[in-house]
Amino acid sequence: MATVERMLQHVSESIPDIHTFHRLLDTSIVDIVDQDLIIPDTTTAYFEIDEPDEDAQEFAGRLYAPLRRRGHSKEGRDNQPQVIIALAVTRDGMPVRSWVLPGDTADVTTVARIKDDLRAWRLGRCLFVGDAGMYSAENLAELSRGLGRYILAVPMRRVRDIEAAVLTRPGRYKQVADNLQVKEVWVGDGERRKRYVLCLNPQEAERERTRRQQLLVELDAELARLEQREDDHPKAACALMASRRYGRYLSADWRGRPQLDAAKVKAAEKFDGKFVVISNDDTLSAEDIALGYKAGWIIESCFRRLKQTGLQVRPMFHWTPRRIEAHVKLCVLALQIQRAAEIRCQLPWARIAHTLGALKAVRYRCEGRAIVQRTKISAELSATLKTLGISAPKQLLAVEEPPPAAAAA
Repeated sequence: MATVERMLQHVSESIPDIHTFHRLLDTSIVDIVDQDLIIPDTTTAYFEIDEPDEDAQEFAGRLYAPLRRRGHSKEGRDNQPQVIIALAVTRDGMPVRSWVLPGDTADVTTVARIKDDLRAWRLGRCLFVGDAGMYSAENLAELSRGLGRYILAVPMRRVRDIEAAVLTRPGRYKQVADNLQVKEVWVGDGERRKRYVLCLNPQEAERERTRRQQLLVELDAELARLEQREDDHPKAACALMASRRYGRYLSADWRGRPQLDAAKVKAAEKFDGKFVVISNDDTLSAEDIALGYKAGWIIESCFRRLKQTGLQVRPMFHWTPRRIEAHVKLCVLALQIQRAAEIRCQLPWARIAHTLGALKAVRYRCEGRAIVQRTKISAELSATLKTLGISAPKQLLAVEEPPPAAAAA
């Protein structure tokens, strides 16, 4: 990680104009994009402060508008100011563009901004892949504008079509992989019809059945203890009904006490191991749509790296918009370096960093001279450097002669 930090410091020092650096980082990367599947998504990064920045109207005419605003947080911190970080990656997980937007920017505005900026690249086709958090009527309309194509996950329990038509539609699943089966379902007629792809993971379905059986055993024990209470309606009954863990399987009896609802248990079984995606691209098969959505999980891995590993996009201790944006851009640049190394070496970054970490510069003194020499290069390190296209440094890096007075003495 120290190697990446030194590279980032060198880049930031060689490009003093941070606005120029942003432009170079976002546009020169177009040269490496040789495919038309670009996967954009957004996340949030919060600040450890209480108050957001001033109103944007006070910054009218300035180059950078305030960024730290309160909005819907994807990290469950709606009460704290935040910024929205948008990222577009290729199917290999290579970040190709990033955006830093005010924390109160609506999803539909973010989608419109991403589409407009990617359209300038004149790609053969940009397929927008998003999770269930991006599913809304406004986002679907914005993504469809200008013959836009998308693959979005559907919040299964909140969309009426899913339980009424998709899960109950008869038909065989097609095997795509060991842990993935798909079934195509069309709902509606004419221009209003919707194309859903129902995906089943048999292994996950079995795990969910096992977890539910264990939960029902726990629930039976809770209900048995509740029956032993003599009071008519104890507080424990209300707590059990309101429980996020048990409440979905309960209903009230004639006394107002909770009881196991067999119909709710059976309804929950229909969701085991399943997820649904929607797409408006008729040129893709159901198998391609399912695999395209699973490729979208790559960007979630990129966000985890930015937040939870040594890239440290948070916590942020900057308050001026230009420094906040520079901080995010440098973290994205570090992520690009990691992914480029991983793609070339076909190894995880942790393994590559461990191998490169063995190369050190050692400074010692001999007969009054200060000598800087590199450590020995192992066969594995030599192969890694060759794969990355990095020349091995000279064995003797520097020799400082002693001062003349010291030499005469």
